[in-house]
Amino acid sequence: MMSVKSESYNDAYSAEQKKSLDKAIAERAERIDGIVAGYLPKVEGFPRTVCEAMAYSVEAGGKRLRPMLMEETYRMLGGSTDVVKPFMAAIEMIHTYSLIHDDLPALDNDDYRRGRQTSHVVFGEAMAILAGDALLNYAYETACKAFDLDEDARKVSEALRILARKPGVYGMLGGQVVDVEMTGRTLTREQLEYVYENKTGALIEASMMIGAVLAGADSEQVEAVEKIASDIGMAFQVQDDILDVCGDSMVLGKPTLSDEENGKITYVTIHGIEKSRQYVRDLSERAVRELEEMDGDSEFLRKLVLWLINRQK
Repeated sequence: MMSVKSESYNDAYSAEQKKSLDKAIAERAERIDGIVAGYLPKVEGFPRTVCEAMAYSVEAGGKRLRPMLMEETYRMLGGSTDVVKPFMAAIEMIHTYSLIHDDLPALDNDDYRRGRQTSHVVFGEAMAILAGDALLNYAYETACKAFDLDEDARKVSEALRILARKPGVYGMLGGQVVDVEMTGRTLTREQLEYVYENKTGALIEASMMIGAVLAGADSEQVEAVEKIASDIGMAFQVQDDILDVCGDSMVLGKPTLSDEENGKITYVTIHGIEKSRQYVRDLSERAVRELEEMDGDSEFLRKLVLWLINRQK
């Protein structure tokens, strides 16, 4: 098994290999689109408008990183049934709800997300809030369908516990709270890492941990997966900071320099571009190394991590 350091990604893979990986990731994302769409509520009846707003934001696309990481972790550790699919849809619903609310005028006040107008621009602020609320609630309704797909209710119950905890006040939401409270103020590195570990990292951790739990991993394996996912989440967010400064808004599908305009302190603000890039390389290299030490076939997961930290959008 070849070990590839993240900083040598561009040298380690030929143009043809990169193209092949891009295609494999795109094919997985397209298949996940179908899985997620299949669990969305029908656009009909009195709640038609909110269901339309939910679908509008979920079907806007994106990398489908979280359900992809969930499914690949599940497969790596021996999972082979459909029990993971409701959770894949649920984690994407929760992620999308967080984006809808992040984009609201009271928070980041963004008009574009994933290359199209944000929910509050299209449906109005009130309906966007309701669509976010609806997605969060419907995510748990969706995840509960996994009980019908696996005889081991214990695994599904543990996965639900993770799904309930990681997006909450001691996870994603807690990170968002500090992010809002500290906007325009000077953050310490500890505060900033708390925001990143929770606002971004918590859902990535949830995704990979749920995949591990549903595959039957023991507590030691789940703990190892959580640590790997934490590194991936941190690297992913710092790379976002870099792209916000150096990226192309047409490629990203959203405005660049939005953090600066919103008065947000980022890893790049504190440490500069080069140190930020080195930090991303260090984190992703460690994640790849620890994936190699896991039982099971981690080849695609390792490639996915390297792809994520070298992405341009």
